[in-house]
Amino acid sequence: MAVTLDTLRKMKQAGQRIASLTAYDYSFARLLEAAAVDVVLVGDSLGNVIQGQATTVPVTLDEMVYHTRCVARGLERALLLADLPFLSYQESPVQALRSAGRLMKEGLAHMVKLEGGAAMAPTVQFLVERGVPVCGHLGLTPQSVHQLGGYKVQGRGEVAAQHLRDDALALQQAGAALLVLEAVPRALAAQITGDLAIPTIGIGAGVDCDGQVLVLQDALGMNPTPARFVRNFLAGHDDLGAAIAAYVQAVKDGSFPAAEHGYD
Repeated sequence: MAVTLDTLRKMKQAGQRIASLTAYDYSFARLLEAAAVDVVLVGDSLGNVIQGQATTVPVTLDEMVYHTRCVARGLERALLLADLPFLSYQESPVQALRSAGRLMKEGLAHMVKLEGGAAMAPTVQFLVERGVPVCGHLGLTPQSVHQLGGYKVQGRGEVAAQHLRDDALALQQAGAALLVLEAVPRALAAQITGDLAIPTIGIGAGVDCDGQVLVLQDALGMNPTPARFVRNFLAGHDDLGAAIAAYVQAVKDGSFPAAEHGYD
């Protein structure tokens, strides 16, 4: 049975963890599908792991549409989530709608993801009211890496933590159906997850989120300088499919992420 937003909501309510990974092509999409990954994200992280860019900023909408379409051909069950790349949605809600429309009509995405908090809530509402499912993204937002001063943990300190909690509620109120939390302290991610009726997907946000996501290449040990929240699932396994299945199992049983993969 295909994974839908209703499926994910019911998984949160039942305490069943959501397993997500990125993919950028048909072949890997087939491996993720075989391992029963719930949500496949075509991330603008393709700028880093496919194109060799230093950040996600140079990724274009045309590139996102192309890679999303390739991944869509390899999926049958998983929900397909695609990133809106930098400056494809920030100009206006109308621009965001046109960009999201391309990802859904040409790329066959089921849902789009955008970065930003309360400032993006009007855009989220505009999209949702016009039939576009939206996933938010808070904490470390890679498209803002230059503004943030690097890839740093976000939400440390009482004021910053409250700001993230307020942003999360604003996105939910605007109609976001899913929220990615990246590189935030575990306790804060747990609070936000408890605050929200919608599922949270963590990456470097601790085990208390409703689900987890990793960049596929990181999960397969292909990054020579992995982030703290990464675990190499290919170690100890004979093939890629077994490694991906091990990741899914570790997310489902709560053994990943462990304490060493998170932040205080």
